[in-house]
Amino acid sequence: MARKEEVSGNSSGEHTREGKYLTFVLAAEEYGLEILRVREILGTMPITPVPQTPEFVKGVINLRGKVIPVIDLRLKFGMPAVDYTQETCIIVVEVDGVQMGVIVDTVSEVLDITDSQIEDAPRFGTQVDTSFILGMGKIGDKVKILLDIARVLSSEELVVVTGMADE
Repeated sequence: MARKEEVSGNSSGEHTREGKYLTFVLAAEEYGLEILRVREILGTMPITPVPQTPEFVKGVINLRGKVIPVIDLRLKFGMPAVDYTQETCIIVVEVDGVQMGVIVDTVSEVLDITDSQIEDAPRFGTQVDTSFILGMGKIGDKVKILLDIARVLSSEELVVVTGMADE
């Protein structure tokens, strides 16, 4: 059995990057989320807007009696907003015990990505924060940006979103 390597530079030592990833598309780019963080995948549904929240926070949904905050990952990443289509999905993820929905253009597939297929995120200098990128998955001739969904939101943003969740 192959030994899993810990992520270099991760002081907590709790992550291995090798594993199954749910891949999805935003604009023309492909991304991946650790499958263990994914709770379910939903089609678009009515979202109740919540006043005084950042633009990327679309609001909340009622999922089987539980209030779940929903963010639009396009807006969070500074991409232009687009109309939702039949392909648009809400990926329900769990971060620090709180469920939240993440809107993506379309879900692709679940991939098994080995440690040898993952490179560290490139460095863009001190002005660009790439701490939310677990690594770059090289699958054939394509690159998938592997996200650490727990780090996509800053701690302040996470407080806003978790405050919206039904505890």
